[in-house]
Amino acid sequence: MKLGRILAATCAVLALASGVAMATPTAQIWIPSTDAKAFKDTTVSVINIARFSNAADAGPNYYMVGATTGVLPFESVKMEIGIDFMTTGTKAKVDDYPFYFNAKLASAEDLGFKGMPAIAVGAYNLGTYDKPEVGLSTRQNLIYGLAAKTLPVVGRISAGGYFGAKRALANGSNGIDTDMNSGIMASWDRTISEVSDKLWMSVDYMSGNNGNGQLGIGASWAFSKQVTFLAGVQVFNPFYNPSQGETLPGGKPAFTTQLFINF
Repeated sequence: MKLGRILAATCAVLALASGVAMATPTAQIWIPSTDAKAFKDTTVSVINIARFSNAADAGPNYYMVGATTGVLPFESVKMEIGIDFMTTGTKAKVDDYPFYFNAKLASAEDLGFKGMPAIAVGAYNLGTYDKPEVGLSTRQNLIYGLAAKTLPVVGRISAGGYFGAKRALANGSNGIDTDMNSGIMASWDRTISEVSDKLWMSVDYMSGNNGNGQLGIGASWAFSKQVTFLAGVQVFNPFYNPSQGETLPGGKPAFTTQLFINF
């Protein structure tokens, strides 16, 4: 398939999507992956992030329901768009604006030449509310780029970076005048075929000293082509050393469960 046709179709889809705010893309444990949904494939996700601690500074639990669908009819270059409904269940002000959007364009490995890594660019946590006068913004607007390569035996290694909105990512420990709205993303993932082709594991990391910074480890089991269940642990900003009285950005460690239903 000629590259010109791919680019033309991609531009057309982007033009249609640009009028809609685009949240959780196809991911590892927490960060995006270089995978994307095939044309018309849709995944509904049900995600729970529960703190191990109930201390006042533990941070909220999160409950999310989302849908992601593929919108490009190509095998090697794919695009997905998605929407999430996210709430803390605490009637916090942020819960009044629970919708977040995402979009991703991704290419397969070896697309241009043998050994070329998979590449993905996208945006997520595109919220709908931004009012500095009341001190609340859900428009994190995380824009990222990733490259990934699958190595024999080792598995897939991914690395990249992101940039987001300072106002929405500011927190008590790192205000809007600090460098907390960008960082690196990295991950390892692999199907543990020595045990079963249904078992998959991943470790991922996101820096930044903001509410998204974390180190995650988890595993999933594919009960069928349609249903996958993932469980993991997230430690937020593990390399950040808050001074006395500061709250750790992202909160205390959490346990995550993620159910994916594919159509």
